[in-house]
Amino acid sequence: MYATLLADANFHDFLLACDRDLAREARRRGCWFCRGAVHSANYWRKARGRLCRLGPEHDLRFSLCCARHGCRTRKTPPSLRFLGRKVYLTATIILIAILREGATERRMRRLKEIVGVDRRTVARAAFMPPVDEDRLPAVLLERFAGDATERMLALLRFLAPLTGGQVQVP
Repeated sequence: MYATLLADANFHDFLLACDRDLAREARRRGCWFCRGAVHSANYWRKARGRLCRLGPEHDLRFSLCCARHGCRTRKTPPSLRFLGRKVYLTATIILIAILREGATERRMRRLKEIVGVDRRTVARAAFMPPVDEDRLPAVLLERFAGDATERMLALLRFLAPLTGGQVQVP
């Protein structure tokens, strides 16, 4: 069922429309830093995991840049299509996660057939064993090395792609 969605152009058109709405809302709010007007600063992505032919507009990642001289802060609004800097589409990553649950040889072959993903890519998704949900978020902090500040920064960097923007923390 999920693989069918990846091959459905209407599904991808819907995700593109949602991303346009998210970008429009982010533009309406203005610069997150100075509240100035923002301009389009979109860029092209070479997304993987799409199972149908789509127009080039589907490879455009919406992004904004402050128009005020001296600020020029970039804002990348959330996206339903792109997950941070990942090369595979978010829907493909979710499919990988679904099929990875109990990664049998049959499921791995099916995953390779559906999206052409390599076994090594799927193996990278298992970098963190399941966490005790009753201990969130402390259990996540324990997975990172360093003192309390370093652990917190590492967790925030880890979660940053989920927010739709890139966080630069010194």
